[in-house]
Amino acid sequence: MSCIEGGHLTTAGQHAGEARRHDWSRGLGTVVSLLAATLLAATLLASAALPAQVTPNCSSCAVWNTPQAPFRIYGNTYYVGTRGLTALLITSSDGHVLIDGGLSESAPLIAASIRALGFRLEDIRAIVNSHVHYDHAGGLAELQRLSGGEVFASSRSAPVLVRGTVGRDDPQYAIAFPIAAVARVRPIPAGDSVRVGDLTLHALATAGHTPGGTSWTWRSCDGHRCLSLVYGDSQSAISADDFLFTKSADYPRALEDFAAGFAALEQVRCDILLTPHPDASAMWDRLAKREGGARDALRDSSACRRYAETARRALDKRVSAERAKMP
Repeated sequence: MSCIEGGHLTTAGQHAGEARRHDWSRGLGTVVSLLAATLLAATLLASAALPAQVTPNCSSCAVWNTPQAPFRIYGNTYYVGTRGLTALLITSSDGHVLIDGGLSESAPLIAASIRALGFRLEDIRAIVNSHVHYDHAGGLAELQRLSGGEVFASSRSAPVLVRGTVGRDDPQYAIAFPIAAVARVRPIPAGDSVRVGDLTLHALATAGHTPGGTSWTWRSCDGHRCLSLVYGDSQSAISADDFLFTKSADYPRALEDFAAGFAALEQVRCDILLTPHPDASAMWDRLAKREGGARDALRDSSACRRYAETARRALDKRVSAERAKMP
């Protein structure tokens, strides 16, 4: 397990003392939600005059990057991403963890959302990544620069983030845009954990979409009620036209990795599912229901199993189509 205390990485054996619990007032959630939209709007107006790096030749990026007011998901877990790309902030009195960085042009929006909630970027101790594509890792370098946090990724993803370009083993190698190289990335093995103070995030190997794809699990509490949250990495079999999941010399384990990831998602304890693209887990429909009075609308203990099963069916269809074209 990797632990961070006061910004310094230590081993689990060096971590001493009772973990401190950070209690979050339920009443604060309403106040934060009201203030967040106002503060975010003001911050975005202030940053509008600044030059922003834009991902070139990306027809979907403008829609993905539509600003979204930040909000609390549950307990100490907050949504700080854009309308089409998830970024999550998990907070504690000892420092915070940020998950994913969206596009390069998403970084200032994510930073603005964190500040709008009343948190300091400089208190982010760790930044963890789901997978290395430009729409989820493009903003990592800038967010690391702003926060000083250390980036953690799987052993297959870490060198890609440092290099800034995906390898030939990535199914989207021929179509993926490069990202800004990330200066400091600590590789972690599957099954290991990242710990900041009393926060513990467990890495779950869910490759296939990329060779190093990683899902993350943790617990968040609202008073005495604690739930298991899962950030399920993308499980879609999307590729460049010349890539075959059934016959790839560069990524021969693709189908095996998908199968292992599906099984992991079906078995993990999962009260609330979150995904890199929020629409993949019906985030906005669920949020609308919660805002309409259904307090537990985000909670669904079967969501991870359905997410895996939907991806499995789509992969089976892709595999069948590939094999049908084989001589």
